[in-house]
Amino acid sequence: MSNARTLPLLEPDGQGVVPCCPPLTERPFTAEEAETAARMFKALGDPVRLRLFSAVASHAGGEACVCDISDVGVSQPTVSHHLKKLKEAGLLTSERRGTWVYYRVEPSVLAAMGRLLTSPAAGPAGATTGN
Repeated sequence: MSNARTLPLLEPDGQGVVPCCPPLTERPFTAEEAETAARMFKALGDPVRLRLFSAVASHAGGEACVCDISDVGVSQPTVSHHLKKLKEAGLLTSERRGTWVYYRVEPSVLAAMGRLLTSPAAGPAGATTGN
C-alpha cells in the first residue's frame, strides 16, 4: 500500500463542483488549501508530466491508452513513474483493459484548476471596459 496522498480537489456541491481552493484573487489561502494546491502544481511542475497530462486531456474521447501517449522522449519505466505521480496527485485516473492501461483526466480537475487561476473580475480574453 502506498503512502501517497490523493489530492482532494473537488467535492460535490449539488450544483456542480467546488474546487479545493478559492480563486487566488478571492482571499489568501489557508495552510491546508496551500498544501493541496501545491501538490497539484508540483505534480504538473515537471515538463514530461505536463506533456503526459496534456496528451491525456486532449486525446479523443477524453482518455488515452498508455501506448498512445508514451512517446515523450523518456523510457517506458519513466513514463509509468510520471503517470503514477499524476495519479497520486489526483489529476488522473486509470483503468486496466487487458494488457493496456487507459488514463483519463479527473472530470472536474481542469475546471477546478481554471477557477483557481481565474480572476472573477477578468472578462473574456482581449475584452476591455469602455467609458
